[in-house]
Amino acid sequence: MQKIGFIGLGNMGLPMSKNLVDSNYSVCGFDLNKAAEAQFEQAGGIIGIPVAQMPGMCNVIFTSLPSSDAVKEIYLGQDGLVESSQPGMLLIDTSTVAPEINHTIEEAAVSKGIDFLAAPVSGGVIGAVNRTLTFMVGGRKTAFERSLPILNVLGANVFHVSEQIDSGTATKLINNLLIGFYTAGVAEALTLAKQSNLDLEKLFDMLNVSYGQSRIYERNYKSFIANDDYAPGFSLKLLRKDLGFALGLAEKQQLDLPISKMLFALYEEAEKSGFGEKDMSVLYQKISGQTNAAQ
Repeated sequence: MQKIGFIGLGNMGLPMSKNLVDSNYSVCGFDLNKAAEAQFEQAGGIIGIPVAQMPGMCNVIFTSLPSSDAVKEIYLGQDGLVESSQPGMLLIDTSTVAPEINHTIEEAAVSKGIDFLAAPVSGGVIGAVNRTLTFMVGGRKTAFERSLPILNVLGANVFHVSEQIDSGTATKLINNLLIGFYTAGVAEALTLAKQSNLDLEKLFDMLNVSYGQSRIYERNYKSFIANDDYAPGFSLKLLRKDLGFALGLAEKQQLDLPISKMLFALYEEAEKSGFGEKDMSVLYQKISGQTNAAQ
């Protein structure tokens, strides 16, 4: 059984790493948040291994990190994963970052004989807990095949997009661009429904069997809006970040996406208004609050 490293024990990384432990893998975990490390240790994981030492103890290392800067530091910084790894190591990044970072890491890894996969995920915290994540993997097919037994422990839908390293990231950004549209649509539609004195529960029952149905509508309404609880599953600021990456990708392809630009501005304004740390569904509060304030 391979020994696995897992760097980043946050909302997604902690349940993924726990699932590996539960599947009888030996897993070394690392996070700057020591409370998260303590939870991982209680679940049977190994802690106390610095990042620079992890490649000497593991065959495969996953990362699940919140920002491009964190990914660059962990992989390319002094004593980072690339510098500390020997040929034959497999590194798998499940973070959502700017596509050019995928290329920079792959170039550095290949120069040392290290396999690297950019494998962002979709499915949220509930998917990480229930092992139902979708993996969108870019990178060498041989590396993907090597990773497949482990990825199948973590997700229900594992796709090798192509050998182009940023192909999985591009897929994830397109996915999150649609999520941005759906979330804004749900927020505006429910605001209109509320102002029209419609029962939101009955509305959901009707639209859920109509063409207005969507998984984001179900997620945002049932898990957050109906409960008036916006503890983050996927925070608004992270969605805004990913929308920015999607627009950057469009600009690189010399595409003008005018509606996406307006969408990005909407989330940017919501973040500036103090909604960034809450779940993305909180956009309903932002929009409905503006409507009430205008009356």
